[in-house]
Amino acid sequence: MSVSPDLSPDASEPHWPDIRAWLQAHPQTLLDDRSLLEEIGLKPHGRNVVEFGRAALTRLEAAAEREADARKRIEAIARANFAAQTQTHVAALDLMESRNPSDLARRLDAVAQGRFGLAGAAIALEKPGAVPFGWKSLEVGGVDSLLGEHGLTWLGPNFDGLNLFGATEAEVRSVALIRMAPAFPGAEAPARPAICAFGSPEADGFTPTMGCELVAFIARVVERTAERWPILS
Repeated sequence: MSVSPDLSPDASEPHWPDIRAWLQAHPQTLLDDRSLLEEIGLKPHGRNVVEFGRAALTRLEAAAEREADARKRIEAIARANFAAQTQTHVAALDLMESRNPSDLARRLDAVAQGRFGLAGAAIALEKPGAVPFGWKSLEVGGVDSLLGEHGLTWLGPNFDGLNLFGATEAEVRSVALIRMAPAFPGAEAPARPAICAFGSPEADGFTPTMGCELVAFIARVVERTAERWPILS
């Protein structure tokens, strides 16, 4: 039993050491007061025996409820992660079936909306050079201006001037931008800077503290699939 030095800051009130000493000297007084024992959650059981079952059971039940709630939260997170991974793998298969660069952009936007509940997705490619129909064009240095010179990803709120999502731009509250560098067959440059962009209708859909493994995986699939075809001028 822990000892508290005082039950009350008022000096006129009894102190716990005095009460404890009195109870030790007169234990039968407490044992005989059944109503008091029941009020504090103790059960008298024969002479000089007090059963702590009710108080202990209450504590055990509370602990069991906390453990059950924690287990349910963990199971819900695991189910959500598994569902997201499954949708990502199916989306990758959809993208790999693209017939040309324009079809790739269309499929990317479709899987973003249909499988992940996003407002849309887009592919942006830096000039100079031709840009496939359905892709967005960026000026030279545009990727570095959005991600930083060595930045690979950026997750956070949408901002003025991005303009990558066409008709759904007004719905986009947060974005994920993933750097790409596809190398197109027959191109003079070994690779061209590009971005795979995802837009969420929710302000907390993409945040700086969020992991971006799944959208980065989709971006890598887009990058490798785009390298199948030359960019025609």
